[in-house]
Amino acid sequence: MSNRRTSIFDNGLIWFGAGVSIAEILTGTYFAPLGMAKGLAAILIGHGIGCVLLFLAGYIGALSRRSSMETTKISFGNKGGLLFAFLNVLQLVGWTAIMIYDGALAAGGIFGVGHWVWCLVIGGLIVLWILIGITNLGKINTVTMAALFVLTLILCKVIFFSGHGVAVTTGSLSFGAAVELAVAMPLSWLPLISDYTREAEKPFGATLTSAATYGAVSVWMYLIGMGAAIFTGTTDIALIMVKAGLGIAGLLIIVFSTVTTTFLDAYSAGVSSESIHSKVDGKTAAMVVTAVGTACAMAFPMDDITNFLYLIGSVFAPMIAILLADFFILKKDRHTKTFCWGNLAVWAVGFVLYRYLMTVDLICGNTLPDILVTLVLTILVNKISSVVSGRSSAGRTDASSHGSGSRSDSNRTA
Repeated sequence: MSNRRTSIFDNGLIWFGAGVSIAEILTGTYFAPLGMAKGLAAILIGHGIGCVLLFLAGYIGALSRRSSMETTKISFGNKGGLLFAFLNVLQLVGWTAIMIYDGALAAGGIFGVGHWVWCLVIGGLIVLWILIGITNLGKINTVTMAALFVLTLILCKVIFFSGHGVAVTTGSLSFGAAVELAVAMPLSWLPLISDYTREAEKPFGATLTSAATYGAVSVWMYLIGMGAAIFTGTTDIALIMVKAGLGIAGLLIIVFSTVTTTFLDAYSAGVSSESIHSKVDGKTAAMVVTAVGTACAMAFPMDDITNFLYLIGSVFAPMIAILLADFFILKKDRHTKTFCWGNLAVWAVGFVLYRYLMTVDLICGNTLPDILVTLVLTILVNKISSVVSGRSSAGRTDASSHGSGSRSDSNRTA
């Protein structure tokens, strides 16, 4: 890892690239049944919840100078944290495959040379980004992000200002489910953000910029998807670009937005692999993840990612709740322990609670109540553990004193 620290601007560019994503646009299309006003409200509320959590998770890494999966050891122990590192690598392999699949599918809609060809092109560009490295991407990211910014503005103009009538949308989505779907995307970045904020020159500024930039761009992408479904009657972004005559420009949006987003997934998979075993080389692991993701994108259909998003939420929402309680409230660091069984048990409860809450239609979604309950439970378990531990210590002290006193009495008697 380079010794050079990343600037606030560098971090802003990284998370702008994370937000500009075909997957986010496609997720936005699911909000169309709510209509523009209610859909926008759900998107804003969900991103508000998700991005606050994203900031807090990233700030822990920025303050402690630890990667995302290294920070989990604060709450779950040196070996206990490996569970989440392993789960994170699995979800990042999944995300890499999904992103490459979506990008190749959309690119093929503009220039049909074969799905597998676009998978290989996108996978190859991701490997190139990995080889360049996170601290050396400054100028490349600046040019790429500027181009993506202009091209997405053009896409917005095509969708919202081309005189289309309002389309009749089908399907159903409750407001609470929509909020949760909006929370889910920033929550999926939660196990990654510290991999980048740990390198920041200014921890608070870089973390705030990262979360705010991602949140604003992600909302924008959701709106593009929702607007496409409502105003054009189609969820095929490639088709919209072709009809608008964007052609090569549309192709560039698709390919480079996929690369800049998926690079973060693959890179963080490498960092998490280093947490699992110190002898693993992060760059090599990231390239292996990219290769596996590319192969999966070529072999399997990945058109509906909602269940995948909810699975990520059920794993990482209770995890971050416990970490927030330990780091900011209890001021505990358990990384010297092998396992922290109490917190692992609380996480299991939080996981089950999230899955249960998926069956209940709450207006605020599943994540917020799950986070609050898990956080309170973590504090209670810690207090109970401290009381029990204190009584045990006092009992041992009393027994020791009693034994010592008896020996002293015996000596005096003698």
